[in-house]
Amino acid sequence: MRWIIIAIPICLGMTTAAAAQDAKVSKGEKLYVEQKCSLCHSIGDKGNKKGPLDGLASKMKVDEIREWIVDAPGMTAKAKATRKPLMKAYALPKEDVDALVAYLATLKK
Repeated sequence: MRWIIIAIPICLGMTTAAAAQDAKVSKGEKLYVEQKCSLCHSIGDKGNKKGPLDGLASKMKVDEIREWIVDAPGMTAKAKATRKPLMKAYALPKEDVDALVAYLATLKK
């Protein structure tokens, strides 16, 4: 009986954490639309097919996704990317970057 008392708070904590992550992912998806990322990138059948993001999280680590958002010129040089126009660095609040990264990290094949 004692283990039930301990398990309930642990399960509730996991549910709260999952809900917070879901909210962050939803916010990231909304920011993707608001920042007009689809002008240069596509997800599924929506957006510019020249910059597909489908399966992104299967190809890049979360830290790399973050770097592309906050220091695109640096990542362009590091990756020796040649796509034009070059992606610019975005000056977004940390919580917005975190949300975008959380959303993009869900894009697995």
